[in-house]
Amino acid sequence: MFHRHILPELQAELQQTPAIALLGPRQVGKTTLAWEAAKSVPSVYLDLESERDRAKLAQPELYLSGHLDKLVILDEVHRAPALFPVLRGLIDQARRAGHHAGRYLLLGSASLDLLQQSGETLAGRIAYLELGTLTVLETGPTLATPLWLRGGFPESLNAPSDSRSLRWRHNFIRTYLERDVPQFGPRIAADTLRRFWTMLAHHQGGLLNMAQLARNMGLDIKTVHSYIDLLCDLLLVRRLPAWHANLGKRLVKSPKIYVRDSGLVHGLLDIETTEQLLSHMVVGASWEGFVIENLLGCASPNAQAHFYRSSGGAEVDLLLTWPNGTMWAIEIKRSLSPKVERGFHAACSDLSPTRKLVVYPGDEAFPLGSDILAMPLGTLCAELAAMHAG
Repeated sequence: MFHRHILPELQAELQQTPAIALLGPRQVGKTTLAWEAAKSVPSVYLDLESERDRAKLAQPELYLSGHLDKLVILDEVHRAPALFPVLRGLIDQARRAGHHAGRYLLLGSASLDLLQQSGETLAGRIAYLELGTLTVLETGPTLATPLWLRGGFPESLNAPSDSRSLRWRHNFIRTYLERDVPQFGPRIAADTLRRFWTMLAHHQGGLLNMAQLARNMGLDIKTVHSYIDLLCDLLLVRRLPAWHANLGKRLVKSPKIYVRDSGLVHGLLDIETTEQLLSHMVVGASWEGFVIENLLGCASPNAQAHFYRSSGGAEVDLLLTWPNGTMWAIEIKRSLSPKVERGFHAACSDLSPTRKLVVYPGDEAFPLGSDILAMPLGTLCAELAAMHAG
């Protein structure tokens, strides 16, 4: 079992908040983490994809009121939206009985649906945490290359061979398309959505151009927009917004689009081995997306992520900004001898970031100039995680 760095935060929330929603895509390890967090307290686990467990909740208030002194873990809770008003009443009932925190741990595979359902009825009673795929900080630097190739889903990473890992990801994609997607959105033909998802993998790290995607798919822009929204809500795709500021310059405003897990990028493109990946045209964009997901997976949710690009060629791959005004400009290079290009210097001149960093796949940090530092991915992930924990 990998140690997930979000575990202490989850345990702390269980000591302070009546309900916690732990969100993340399927097979990312939410259930395993929930059991780990709950092993020291009396708990009840209900899988709402199980008919037997759903039957226990035929009269949810009656069943759950018998467990007010326990932590109740509700897996795939988006399948039972009618539970949320019941949970609100039970949380208030438990408070009157002296149980103020750690009542319900809600596990969900989508963001928008669960946030809307719970937000309408559990305001002030619920905290939200997102569990992403494994990061290099959780697997260790020796697994960085397999993690990049296979992605951060534990079963994919732990497969006995690259071919078995690729087969697992193919099955994962197929299951999502045929079973899971229809639960969350209007009926979409699996073949159509797979072609769309694959097109996004080919376009990894590119600017989101709805009109072009619509033309390539033979769809209208509204439909393409709904597909993007759905994949983002399922925590499978990320829209990285462009930085907007009144700098007197023409700035790119379209977001960048990424398939969040590098293993799924490679699965959609049928890339099985590291050798195939290194010779594929997606290799640079894949590495960029892998680095971004690792950094955001370790950073505090308070850190806002953007990219920066002007019409004059100034560009930063990732801008991290914190509420106190701190800004880090991060360039991503897949070279053991990284070089900073003119566009990064120009962007830093525009933005005046607090730190200027270059992430590269080496083992040690070293200066690239008087104020620019090259850092290994794992080192920067550890620094961001320490800031978050502090």
